[in-house]
Amino acid sequence: MVETQVLIRTGVGLHARPAAALVGEARRHACALRLECGGRAADAKNILQVLALGVKDGEVVHIRAKGEGERQALDALLGVLKAVSDGV
Repeated sequence: MVETQVLIRTGVGLHARPAAALVGEARRHACALRLECGGRAADAKNILQVLALGVKDGEVVHIRAKGEGERQALDALLGVLKAVSDGV
């Protein structure tokens, strides 16, 4: 298992477009991917669960990856979050 934390700086948190981009990337990977924020957790491959986290701009999200290709999956999710943050 690999994990990291990331500060969300999308301007809108993990709503609509940033969440869809994150989930789309997560679904490309075989490993299990979890997001945690504010004591809540979500399957990163499930758009409804990600949106239900209600992550706001400036909050820290903990990302965990477990299984085949976990390091690559974690790096890919970080890349998506950086890309949507750069677009702010």
